[in-house]
Amino acid sequence: MLRQTAMHWLARGAVVLTALVAAQPVLAQEDFYAGKTIELVIGFAPGGGNDLLSRVVSNHLGDHIPGKPTIVPINLPGAGGLAAANQLYNTSPQDGTVIGIVSQAVPLQSKMIDNVEFEMSGFNFIGRVQPSTSVTMVWNTSDVKDIQQAMKEEVILSATNVGSSISLYPRAMNQFLGTKFKLIMGYEGSAAGMLAMERGEAEGHSTTFEALMAANPTWFKEGTVRILVQHALKRDPVLPDVPTSVELASEENRPVMELIMSSNDIGKYYFTTPGIPNDRLEILRRAFDAMVKDPAFLKDAAAIGATVNPMSGEDLQEMIARFDKIDPALLAKAKAVYGE
Repeated sequence: MLRQTAMHWLARGAVVLTALVAAQPVLAQEDFYAGKTIELVIGFAPGGGNDLLSRVVSNHLGDHIPGKPTIVPINLPGAGGLAAANQLYNTSPQDGTVIGIVSQAVPLQSKMIDNVEFEMSGFNFIGRVQPSTSVTMVWNTSDVKDIQQAMKEEVILSATNVGSSISLYPRAMNQFLGTKFKLIMGYEGSAAGMLAMERGEAEGHSTTFEALMAANPTWFKEGTVRILVQHALKRDPVLPDVPTSVELASEENRPVMELIMSSNDIGKYYFTTPGIPNDRLEILRRAFDAMVKDPAFLKDAAAIGATVNPMSGEDLQEMIARFDKIDPALLAKAKAVYGE
């Protein structure tokens, strides 16, 4: 009887000890984040859709992280997000105090450019807020009425830099659909590019539909801009009558257009550095999952025109890993667009 009692208390002690040990990493991370500041590096200029969304994220994500750290947004535009990605991969602290967002085109873009200093699949992904639909539009005074007309006559678009999706998608259409878009490069972000269109410096602009609706919500509804084409694998339900650049491609060129436009499924996503401890990554991922269900976050996201359609960090990690397995011949064909 005494032996059974002793065994019983030993067993109970083991259970308690196991529970305490299991709880220690969570408690340690809560202690870690208490009083800390997390930098949110935004690989875009101020004022665009990604910048506005990231400021909403910075206001809410910390509420769901144990210790409630302060999150400070920092803009680091350049090379379509490559500058921000390079910094996060190579010089930022690898302890969970720096997270970032860059263009959805960067995972594919990183496979196209020789001087990239990071491996996209080496980052740790926290989650996606929403997929993205990019559009190419013209101002209402343009003579161009549809995408077929853009295959016959030159259309001048404001653009940012060679590496961004803002310039990539029109160049891809020129290469594989036969459009005649001419890009005026050098504008700092979509906000500046849309302002150039409004001023008459260009006929049109390419950006995400979310950026358009966030910065100028009445333009689409009132016909101030005319959307010629959308860039996604399927038509957005909000744009049922606007063709996709994928469906416009010939059978021969459709696979490469699908590859290039698949970036839009990645959408608006957040990630952190390599090397972060696994338990700390788990905390950030679960905080993100809680944030995208938080009514306060959803309200603020809706206020800037963001439609929340989230993906977990684990599923996003798997999606990004697929870019390491692209058929080399198809990759070479897409790379010709980047080399222009």
